[in-house]
Amino acid sequence: MSGGAVRDQACFLGVERSLRGKRWLSKACDDRAALALAQRLGVPEIVGRVLAARDVDLDAAGDFLNPTLKRLLPDPSGFKDMDAACERLASAVMQGESIAVYGDYDVDGATSSALLARYLKALGAAPRIYIPDRLSEGYGPNREALLGLAKDKISLVVMVDCGTCAHGPLKAAAEVGLDVIVVDHHKAEPQLPPAVAVVNPNRMDEDNAHGHMAAVGLAFLLVVGVNRALDGAGWFDSRPKPNPMDWLDLVALGTVCDVVPLTGVNRALVTQGLKVIALRANTGLRALADVSGVSEPPGTYHAGFILGPRINAAGRIGDSSLGARLLSSDDAHEAEDLAQTLDDLNRMRRDIEAAVAVQAAEQAEAQAKDDPPLILVAGRDWHPGVIGIIAGRLVERFNRPALAVSLEGDVGHGSGRSVKGVDLGAAIISARQAGLLEKGGGHAMAAGFTVSAGRLEDFREFMNTRIAADVAEAGIVPSLNLDAAITVKGANMELAKALEQVGPFGAGNPEPKFAIARARLIRADVVGQDHLRCILAGEDGGRLSAMAFRCNDSEMGAALRRHDGAPFHFAGRLKVNTWKGVSKAQFLIDDAAPAYG
Repeated sequence: MSGGAVRDQACFLGVERSLRGKRWLSKACDDRAALALAQRLGVPEIVGRVLAARDVDLDAAGDFLNPTLKRLLPDPSGFKDMDAACERLASAVMQGESIAVYGDYDVDGATSSALLARYLKALGAAPRIYIPDRLSEGYGPNREALLGLAKDKISLVVMVDCGTCAHGPLKAAAEVGLDVIVVDHHKAEPQLPPAVAVVNPNRMDEDNAHGHMAAVGLAFLLVVGVNRALDGAGWFDSRPKPNPMDWLDLVALGTVCDVVPLTGVNRALVTQGLKVIALRANTGLRALADVSGVSEPPGTYHAGFILGPRINAAGRIGDSSLGARLLSSDDAHEAEDLAQTLDDLNRMRRDIEAAVAVQAAEQAEAQAKDDPPLILVAGRDWHPGVIGIIAGRLVERFNRPALAVSLEGDVGHGSGRSVKGVDLGAAIISARQAGLLEKGGGHAMAAGFTVSAGRLEDFREFMNTRIAADVAEAGIVPSLNLDAAITVKGANMELAKALEQVGPFGAGNPEPKFAIARARLIRADVVGQDHLRCILAGEDGGRLSAMAFRCNDSEMGAALRRHDGAPFHFAGRLKVNTWKGVSKAQFLIDDAAPAYG
């Protein structure tokens, strides 16, 4: 939908500006398709509406509600260079070569590295994991690290979640005879770096059918392909054959945390992987869940907002290798120590982030007055490990792409996040090609870069010009898209359980959001430091438990506390809340607006 269309669309329940400053809009939905889906699947009509709004048709509905790898997993050989990668890695295993796995320092990189390390160990190999240090080495492969691995007699490096644009470092590796396989999903240029294989669905010569996959999903396909190659060579005639399905917990975690669309094969990988996480077979994940207080069956929320941030904390402000070490460890005592360290680092990360966020918000507010296509904030001594989070917060607040830059001396290390419809990775690559960046790359929704402090304003001007048309087309009116209206009495356990079938939720398949019209607050109590626990009363006589998180000090929080019995329209999500073995329906309030008239 274009920006103009967003502005012209009628507001849902007449809410032009909510208490969170958003315009409420109704998701487009074919009513006849919604009814047909509900009847075919035997689900409530509102669930059919949710599916129709996600463009799920009758033919695809079965796979959507019950995604299986048997039907949705692509043949590894369908990816360019995959066969070459599988043959080279299988040969290295059979010949007893020294292998290293070189991964990025985020969750996708850590899970990809741990997956390959666990697989290679199951084959009898002894792989080395190398994760670059964010502060001293920066993002992606670097020449010194690769030459160091070659000096240590490593003959094959498998790069995961990085490497597609690392022309210089991979050239240096090739010159000393170090073979490299790249397994990545970031935006590619026409010229690929010198490597045995570059497996990347976003290569310009790929059909992009699976360009939405995370690196860990591609690493899983590599494992499937190598298993097949070794089987064909008779390797398993006298050895046990590993089952790649055993490591789907890592695939689910990395896929959710990299915020790739949970559609197609990703949906199947996460659905099946969450079941494996629930088995608690991975020693490191089990320890991390315990230290995080996760005791219920895991969902995408636990992966994305509880487990993932703790693994990411190591790459942001600590030892970048900790996450991969935890996820690949089978030593319970080591895993407990690593999990506790990651939990401590995550608390430190939150404190650092809070300090930087204040300064970034001041800059962003000043820029937003001029309504630019892009928000770009920069500061000296900002910790590079939190700038990606800061950029994400600014996107949420201003509904447009945002870049955050940490300046140290004459160099700035930056991270960016985008909005749907604006390919930030492509814009960053264009800026590098134009000579404005020393390094830079990424994918549509996220990117990283290195810029000279003296070129920062030129870079800002370039980026604003480059994405202005895309931002205008995407629409920058802060808005909240709602699936449907429900009543307080209708927001019951039956509906909440039916909606669970539409999960797992995440990018590409957002959690359904509903409006409840003209409900009154029976109570609104402050719990914790910044949350409100509420009870809603409907005009239909129903009562509903509700929670509004992180809102006590906001305009919405103040209005709800001072409700004086006045009715509100509420927007949010319906969940099954289980506490001490008792389950009930609960409404999570995302937004509210006074119900005038």
